[in-house]
Amino acid sequence: MKKALKRPKMDPVNNLNPEELSKWLEEQEYASVAHKDALKERGRAETNVENKPIEPEGRKLTRPGLLKWIIFLLFIAYVLISYYRAPILTSVGRYLVVQHSLKKADLIICLMGNPIERGLAAAELYEQRMAPRILFAREELPDGIEVLKQKGVHFPETRDLLKMMLQGLGVPKSDLVASEQFVHSTYDEAKLMRDIVHIEGVHSLIIVTSPTHTRRAWLTFRRVFEKDNLEIMMMPSQYTDFKPEDWWKKGKYLKEVIIEYQKLIYYMLRYL
Repeated sequence: MKKALKRPKMDPVNNLNPEELSKWLEEQEYASVAHKDALKERGRAETNVENKPIEPEGRKLTRPGLLKWIIFLLFIAYVLISYYRAPILTSVGRYLVVQHSLKKADLIICLMGNPIERGLAAAELYEQRMAPRILFAREELPDGIEVLKQKGVHFPETRDLLKMMLQGLGVPKSDLVASEQFVHSTYDEAKLMRDIVHIEGVHSLIIVTSPTHTRRAWLTFRRVFEKDNLEIMMMPSQYTDFKPEDWWKKGKYLKEVIIEYQKLIYYMLRYL
């Protein structure tokens, strides 16, 4: 507000004091100028405020909002997986299976693990004259076997069962090469076979194993024999109910595939 100024004192003779009148007029003029300047500044400030663009304030994503997004994304993922489940799981199963075009080789290697399905496939290849001999390792003995022997109980080894089965399928004993050295992994088998191959002067192999095991076996043998001039061909046994198109529908193969992927990751990190 404009400050009120004192009125000049009156001269008793002339009724007006000239000096005070002059001073009062100067103060009046100064106050008027100051008041106008204040009004101008106020107008500019109001103009700047009115002309300033209105910008929305940044909204922070609250916890309820974030939770809604998470639920939405999970729902979308569930819909996609449900719709494409069969193609995805089929691809998962097919990746484990490696099968090469076969030609005659020097040796068939039957990997240990599932003697019936692998032995049947090895015997069939021998019958087709794909190789003149079948080689297999000696699987590590189970715990407690020594106690059984002490008690006079005979427990056949996997190697013995496989040899008996192959002979029953028409493979002569002379064409079966059974290792005396124990192995407890696919990597051990590959190293053992490498030693035998060097001694025998073998140049080509057909490796028979279960379908889900072929990928890991192929990568392992290729790694062990990488410095050798040796042809390696993979043959998954067809004497199994495993099929990449529906393996997840059977608990047996569901477990088998999960464990095989775990082993494959372990081999990748340790050996490959």
